[in-house]
Amino acid sequence: MSSARREFLKHAGLTASAFAVFPGVASAADAPPSPTPSEAARIRAHAAAWDESQQAEEWDTSWTKRITGAHKAMFDVPEVEGGVGVLRSGIWQQQFKDVLKVPASALSSVMVLRHNGIVLAMNQEFWTTYNVGEAEKLKDDDGKILKFNPALPGGEQPVPAPFSNYLLDKQISAGAIALGCNLAFRSMVSLVAKQDKLSPADARKKALSMMVPGVIMQPSGIFANVLAQQAGCVFIQAV
Repeated sequence: MSSARREFLKHAGLTASAFAVFPGVASAADAPPSPTPSEAARIRAHAAAWDESQQAEEWDTSWTKRITGAHKAMFDVPEVEGGVGVLRSGIWQQQFKDVLKVPASALSSVMVLRHNGIVLAMNQEFWTTYNVGEAEKLKDDDGKILKFNPALPGGEQPVPAPFSNYLLDKQISAGAIALGCNLAFRSMVSLVAKQDKLSPADARKKALSMMVPGVIMQPSGIFANVLAQQAGCVFIQAV
């Protein structure tokens, strides 16, 4: 079966020849429409771990002041799904430019990387060092463990144009806002702590240093979702 990203790009109009050089990726299993018992337990565990040090942390919410375009959208990305949630943000911006002749300055895009999608916020060094694909059970079309962050340049084969312009780092450089869920980020911290045998505080510091430049950590993905909507963004279920 085709990966989520391969299927998405097919519907987006990518030609069959382009698929030959495009590495489709997908999660090991489809996410259920409602929380499973294990997922509910995970949410409760995250909530229980919300300690005083985290409550006292000063969170950067100044990004809301950058949501100034006449057209505002927030893309909720709770799953990896080949990075299609990130791509959709870029495609939306390009289509508004092409179809409605809207200048880039009139567009404000916010991407919220939360739940399983938090791995998209980590750079390739982190993916390689901590075997993210294996840890999160992410596989490519051939059933092999995914070794590369599908929302970033790289991998065994390049992302074909124009989709390469919609990757996370390119969008951030162009002014899009990318937010990370702190609750989900704990799983990234755990990978570091376990492999490097570091304290939670040191593991968190190291994990933060390996995030994609420009991603802004928020208390939770839901916090970011609500704040973006209050700032005027239309909510988009990106995956």
